[in-house]
Formats: sequence, C-alpha cells, structure tokens
Amino acid sequence: MTQRPGLTRLTPLIAEAAAVTGEDDLARVLRTLVQEAKRATGAPFVALGLLGEHGVLSEFIYAGMSESEAEAIGHPPSGRGVLGTVIRENETILLDSISEHPDSVGFPPNHPPMETFLGVPVAVGAEAFGNLYLANKDTPFTESDALVVEALSRIAGAAVHKARLEARLRKVAVVEDRQRIARDLHDSVIQDLFAVGLTLQSLQGKVSEDTAEILATAIDSLDESVTSLRHYVFELRESTTGLPDFDQRVQELVSRMGSAYPSRVELSIEALADAPWHEELLLWIAEALSNALRHSNSETIRVKVKSEDDHVVASVVDKGIGFERSVTKGGMGLANMHTRAQAMAGELNIETSPSTGTSVSIRIPIQ
Repeated sequence: MTQRPGLTRLTPLIAEAAAVTGEDDLARVLRTLVQEAKRATGAPFVALGLLGEHGVLSEFIYAGMSESEAEAIGHPPSGRGVLGTVIRENETILLDSISEHPDSVGFPPNHPPMETFLGVPVAVGAEAFGNLYLANKDTPFTESDALVVEALSRIAGAAVHKARLEARLRKVAVVEDRQRIARDLHDSVIQDLFAVGLTLQSLQGKVSEDTAEILATAIDSLDESVTSLRHYVFELRESTTGLPDFDQRVQELVSRMGSAYPSRVELSIEALADAPWHEELLLWIAEALSNALRHSNSETIRVKVKSEDDHVVASVVDKGIGFERSVTKGGMGLANMHTRAQAMAGELNIETSPSTGTSVSIRIPIQ
C-alpha cells in the first residue's frame, strides 16, 4: 500500500495541534491543519471557515488559491449551499460532483470551477463552529480521505472551542462561570480528543504497517495532550469552590454524549463519597460509553454506577452486535480502559458476543 506523504506527518501534527492547552495562536494551528489536509489527501484546494457569534462566517483560511484569485472573487463563502449543509447537518459530505448535490447553489463570478468535494464539520459534539472542505482532487475522494480529514477537523474543533472558552474566561471572573468552563473543557474538549484518537485507531487496520505505527505514535501524543489538558482543568478548579458532585458530572457527561447518537442511554447511579480516582472513573465511563455509542448499533445502552460492599462497580452494557476481541488488536479504546483500570487498582471485565452484545465493567476498591 502506498503511504501518503500527509500521513507520515500525522505524528508531529498531532503533537503540535492537539496540544491546544498551551497554544495561544489559534490562527496558526488552523493554518497548519489546512495545509495538512491538503498534503494528506492530495487535494489542490482546501479551506476552513468559522462562524462568528451570530452565525455569520467570521474567519476563512484557505490553501490552493492565489491572493489575486481570492480578490477577484471578493467576499469569502457566506455558508450557503452545500457548505451550509455540512454545518447545519453536522455531517461529512463526500461528492464526485458538487453540482449534483440538491443543495448546490453554484459559484460566484470569477470563482474557479470545482468538481470533486469533501466537506467535514468543524465541531465539538453537536455544536458546529464551521467547516473544513476540500475540492478538485483528480480522482474521487475516498472514505480514507474522509477519516483523515475528520480527524483533523476534530482537532480544529477542539482548538476553536478551547480558544473561545478561554476568551470568555478572560472577560469574567465569577466563580460560577469558571466552574462551567472547567466542566466544558473537561467534558467536551477532552472527550473530543478521545474521539480523534478513536478515529485514528479506526484507520490503523486500513493502512500499511509503517503508517499504522505512525498512527499509534500519534494516538500516544493525543493521550499526552489529554493529560496536559486535565492538569489545566484542575488548575481552574483549584480556584473555585462548590464544584458539582461526581454523580451530577456523570449525568451531564452521559446526557451530552448520548444526545449526539440515536441510541437511548439509561443511567443509574448512586451518590458516591469523594475518592481520588473520580476523575479516572469519569474518563473510563466516557471511553466505554463512546465505544458503545459508536460501534454497538444498540437501541439502548445502560450505564450503571453503584457501591457493593467495599467496592464501587461501574458498567456500560449494550445489546448490540458485539465484537471479536481476538481481532481488535487493542483498538476500540480497550487499551485505554485497561490502563485506567490499573490506575484505579480496579478489576476490568469485558463480555461480548454477537447474540448478547457487550458488557464492560470495572470493580474498584474504595480504599
């Protein structure tokens, strides 16, 4: 299998762009992501548009068009047509001919012709901030192209979301807003970076062994960035009081994650005493629930947290299609769940079959 030049640069890209916790120059990060999308797919034209507070395009970064061509067109896209559909539907659109899409509205005067098209929302969860789109590749865009660009767009979404939250933080100093921002950073940005990791993991079985090793290193870099972001969240929380209880945070997490998928998520949770592993447990639940929402095809997913004697037991159970553990090669976040279980001195148990679905549980000693 031929290895794309763009994929060979995913490791330094992830190490730099995913480390949004220490990056103040958002525009530079977004320009890097646009260039990497261009290199990774071979598309001659790539652009990233961001919406402002009132839903109007406020930033537009592009590659593959000269300044004179851009000036001849005049104003950047306003978000109509297929570009608006990408944002409105918050879904990837892949077309052999953009003019054949029912929402296509054509191009303004002096705009170069565009045929093949790949559009991906720049979003965190259900909230879309804009779009990242590519055009005019000589051959039709592939599903592999879409997976790579989706990974880049998720990083862009995390970077934009964090930058806007920090901007709000600089404007207000009230305790309640700092608490909310800390929760948003923890529950939205961290989980979105986990989603990027899952996307990259899904690519590992579709590329060469050399590229799979590169992706594995990139995934490790994402984990390091998540750790850095968690430290940042802790610093925010140290300056506040009255943070929400663990059970409330689980409810908010499950509600937010479940709202983006068709599966119904049912939560049962007992109030738990404070424990040093609460943060790890919350991330473990997010990992297990994300796997079930993405892969199980189950109508209902049950999340349960309860006390049993001198242990706490958390479980995520679905009635979906199950999976073959012997052929997952550590994917689907299993390695992360094992690592988190060890960090909490917990016992991890996974049961899965095509007929009964999947049950993932962890048993953690209270002391």
